[in-house]
Amino acid sequence: MKRKLLVVLIAFFILLTPFHVALAAPVFKDVPDPYKFKAEFDYLVKQGILTADPAVEFGVDQEITRIEAVSILIQALKLDTNNRPAPVFTDVKAADPNFPLIATIVDEKIMVGNGKGQFNPYEKLTRAQMATVLVKAFKLSGKTTTVFKDVSPSSAAYGAIQILIANKITAGYNDYTFKPYTYLTKSHFAVFIARILNPAFRADPKPPAPAPAPPASCEKPSKTASYKVNVAVTNMWKNPNKTRAVDKPSLSKPVDMKKWINGMTLNEKKWLVEKTDTQAVFGEDVSLLTTGSNWVEIAANDQYVPYQKEGYPGWVPKSHIAKVTKDYSDCAIAIVTAKLAPLYNTSDQKQFMEISYSTILPVIKSDSKWYHVQTPANGVKLLRKADAKSYKNDKAVPKPSQANIVNEAKRFLDLPYLWAGTSAYGFDCSGIIYAVYKNFGITIPRDSFYQATKGTAVAKKDLQPGDLVFFAYNGGRGKVYHVGLYIGSGKMLHAPNASSKVRIEALNSGVYLKNYSGARRYLK
Repeated sequence: MKRKLLVVLIAFFILLTPFHVALAAPVFKDVPDPYKFKAEFDYLVKQGILTADPAVEFGVDQEITRIEAVSILIQALKLDTNNRPAPVFTDVKAADPNFPLIATIVDEKIMVGNGKGQFNPYEKLTRAQMATVLVKAFKLSGKTTTVFKDVSPSSAAYGAIQILIANKITAGYNDYTFKPYTYLTKSHFAVFIARILNPAFRADPKPPAPAPAPPASCEKPSKTASYKVNVAVTNMWKNPNKTRAVDKPSLSKPVDMKKWINGMTLNEKKWLVEKTDTQAVFGEDVSLLTTGSNWVEIAANDQYVPYQKEGYPGWVPKSHIAKVTKDYSDCAIAIVTAKLAPLYNTSDQKQFMEISYSTILPVIKSDSKWYHVQTPANGVKLLRKADAKSYKNDKAVPKPSQANIVNEAKRFLDLPYLWAGTSAYGFDCSGIIYAVYKNFGITIPRDSFYQATKGTAVAKKDLQPGDLVFFAYNGGRGKVYHVGLYIGSGKMLHAPNASSKVRIEALNSGVYLKNYSGARRYLK
């Protein structure tokens, strides 16, 4: 009884699908004798894969659903649906008539769920998904030189699409596109099945699309070597070999900044004061000042100090720095806008490493989803477009409004303070302002006492959102020790100290009123 019900069910789903054929009589109401793919439909009917009914429309131009594709595949592969392990899906119960079909296709590892515990039987199937399913189902293989301008080699379905082309199952469209994200019609799915099972139906491929001329590379040979940070973030220490056991995660390669910061007690965080001065992030340009056995003294080129023309100096593990022999100055740039963003391998799209907000990397090329960015020592990696913005160069970054600066800084409210921090793993008072301005293409000094010497002086009564407000010892007359970002209405956003987080406070209260020393404006 169950077997009969299954056969009827399969026939029902097949009747709700689309295709093309050519026998002496219609096999479906919308597959008459003149139909372009009539022969393929006749073949599928003869093989028992489709059940003909001239009074019923097949739905040739309708978009096929996952369960309709499953029904046809089970018939084409002659799969036994009995005694299959029961999959666990929240949207398909054991009592569902389609359950045996889904259990079979999952057990055969041809189709799976969406990673969220759902099979989505009535979701439509894209052409890219179709390619992957058919290659798995029929164990197809092959290679081709055909390229499609809308299919990136980095896309998940690229290999399966190439295999279908190599086997002449499809030839794509006349404009050399494959339309991978277009929903597949029922007729095309049926025709592809017929071509796989009977080579006589296979497509006559059009000549391979000429390989597109490679774009002029932005990479150039460099006459001199340069050096870049080759970990997500490196701490720049006052002295080498003066670290503690708790600092090991920040000294390793790769670094584990989350483990390092979360592993320190408050006193261990306070110990960092005057031991480290700043940080440099992945890909940041540095100069080599002194080379030791395991440590090197570097200067972070974009972090201004008046006493070192190369930039802010500090010692870092030698393994954190990479020598670069290419020049990428003609490349576009990608500025990371996410707080933390993963980089992925181009080959398998597995995560390579995590990088911080305001990291800037050269863009070799881009597609609909990815920036292909150049790393200092590990070739090209993928950065999601959702995690960054790209510009021709740093001068092309649009200048921000006051609201842009303030709203960007507010994204980091409640982030724990970290002495010397310039990354989204933890900021100090001047580090957060330095990073936010950097993200908008504006380079300001790194430290508060140097930030207080640049820009344009602003009277307290003339403060505007985005201005930097400073505090100094000796009632505001001594050395600057702290900076905040004025956000309007007498308030500032700042990172006060190691026992606190990024927060908003009144400017004219307590010690901040007493030690106010002035303000500077960097927005023009």
